[in-house]
Amino acid sequence: MFRICIIIFFLLSFFSCNSPDAETDKTSLDKKECVILLHGLARTKRSMNKLEHAFSLAGYKVINVDYPSREFPIEKLSESVIPGALKICRTFSPNRIHVVTHSMGGILLRYYLAEEKIENLGRVVMLSPPNKGSEAVDKLSDFFIFKLINGPAGKQLGTDKNSIPMALGPADFELGIITGDRSINPILSMIIPGADDGKVSVKRANLEGALEFLVVHSSHPFIMRNKGVINKVIHFIEYGCFDKGDSQS
Repeated sequence: MFRICIIIFFLLSFFSCNSPDAETDKTSLDKKECVILLHGLARTKRSMNKLEHAFSLAGYKVINVDYPSREFPIEKLSESVIPGALKICRTFSPNRIHVVTHSMGGILLRYYLAEEKIENLGRVVMLSPPNKGSEAVDKLSDFFIFKLINGPAGKQLGTDKNSIPMALGPADFELGIITGDRSINPILSMIIPGADDGKVSVKRANLEGALEFLVVHSSHPFIMRNKGVINKVIHFIEYGCFDKGDSQS
C-alpha cells in the first residue's frame, strides 16, 4: 500500500502545474527570451509598469509598448505597433518572443496573427480581453463622449457586424486568459449581461483555442496591477499554465 501511495504521489507531481525546484528555477534568469507588453484602449505604457518590472526581475528582456490607441482603428494600430515592437525585440536575438496584453491590446495581437506569423512566438497571456466584443460598446458607441474618449478603435469593439474581435478566429497559439468579475463601474455593468469586470463580460473574454482561462476578483482597469495576477502571468509564460494557488486574487 505504501508503494502505491508513493507512485501516485510522483505521478501527480509530474502532471501538476507547478514550478520546478529551486535549482531549476535558477536557470530561468539565463534564458534569452523577450516579452512584449501591449496596453489597452485609452491607456499608456505606464499602466503596464508593474508587469514590466516583474518580468525584468525574472530575467526577461521587456518591450513595454506605448501607442496612440485613441487615434487610429484597430487595423492600422496592429499593423504599425506590433512590427515595431518585434523589431526591437529581435535586437536581443531571443530564442522566443512572448506577448502579454491588456484589454484591446489582445485584439491588436489577434488581428496581426490573423495576417502574419511571428517567428519564434512563445506564449501569450491576455488580461481582460474583449475577445468576443463588449455589449457596452454596442450601447454607447454612438455617443459623442464615447467617441471622444475611445476614438475609432473603441467603436470596433462591439458585438455587432462591425466588430473586429467577432470577425477573428480561434487561437492557434499558446494562450492563457485571465479576466475579472469585479466592477468599479456599476453603470456599464448594468448594460453587460452576466458577471463582468466593468467593461467586458466573463463569457466574452474567453476564446476558443485558449489553453487556460482563469477568473479572478479584479476589475478591468486594475487587473494588470494585481500582484497575484502578475505572478500567474509570469508562471504561464514560463511553464504554459497558471498557478492555481490563490486563484481568487
